[in-house]
Amino acid sequence: MAAPSTCTFCEVVVGSVPADIVARDESAVVFLDHRPIFPGHCLVVPVRHVPTLPDLTDAELVPYMRCVRRVTSVMPHVLGAEGTFVAANNIVSQSVPHLHFHVVPRRRKDGLRGFFWPRHGYENEAQRTEVASLLRSALAAVP
Repeated sequence: MAAPSTCTFCEVVVGSVPADIVARDESAVVFLDHRPIFPGHCLVVPVRHVPTLPDLTDAELVPYMRCVRRVTSVMPHVLGAEGTFVAANNIVSQSVPHLHFHVVPRRRKDGLRGFFWPRHGYENEAQRTEVASLLRSALAAVP
């Protein structure tokens, strides 16, 4: 499926829209959400434009989900979280029509309830840059 000319995530993938990229491989790009639920909230997008999870080919599925798993595995340790929340919307509530998994650091009693996702930005640019750098370093060390 060809990417629409206005797909923001396709533009992030090719580098024409700035983003805090924390990992990239042949299957996926991982970057900080610009409106995070909590600092460290990442989006994992396939390199190829696909609108929803069912649109991934079988050959793309395993490498893409491996990338989601890598982010999920490093996030608690790197950010001092107790766990993660991993979610994807398909069509409904999908703000950008390009498949993306949210990987969000979680702590007990952090205030996140059900599907109400209050957004908490970064304290400042330095905090955002530091979080991106920590995640980037940790992901570079995980095969």
